[in-house]
Amino acid sequence: MKCPFCQHEETQVLDTRVSEEGDAIRRRRRCTHCDKRFTTFERIELAMPVVVKKNGSRTEFDPVKLRASLMLALRKRPVSAEALDEALQRIKEKLLSSGEREVLSGHVGELVMRELKRLDKIAYIRFASVYKSFEDVAEFQNMIEEFSGPPARKK
Repeated sequence: MKCPFCQHEETQVLDTRVSEEGDAIRRRRRCTHCDKRFTTFERIELAMPVVVKKNGSRTEFDPVKLRASLMLALRKRPVSAEALDEALQRIKEKLLSSGEREVLSGHVGELVMRELKRLDKIAYIRFASVYKSFEDVAEFQNMIEEFSGPPARKK
């Protein structure tokens, strides 16, 4: 660790502690050259993958945009804020645990659809209609039949 005062390359660790929140390691250091003391923190750095859009452009993963998409699909639906937060967390965890540096926007859309299907069928169909660019009523009917099973036969 380089000394922030004299830029000397050798420093000595005097004390190591876990932070109060438990999310970092605090180290008290002393420069062996100028004898000044300073503190460093060691934290986990988790980077979300970059999202590759259909047109090939790349953008940072935006959890605010993801939340807004889910909330739009869930508008006026009986889904709690806690359930929404848990769904968002599951999506983020899947993206992080993939270990990929880049992820296709279509993959993010599929993760969203999977969570909406679990939360609320109407929200799922709302999101799917936009995400899959439904062109006519038949596509809606096919999606609805997925949930209700095959149509009943007339006798």
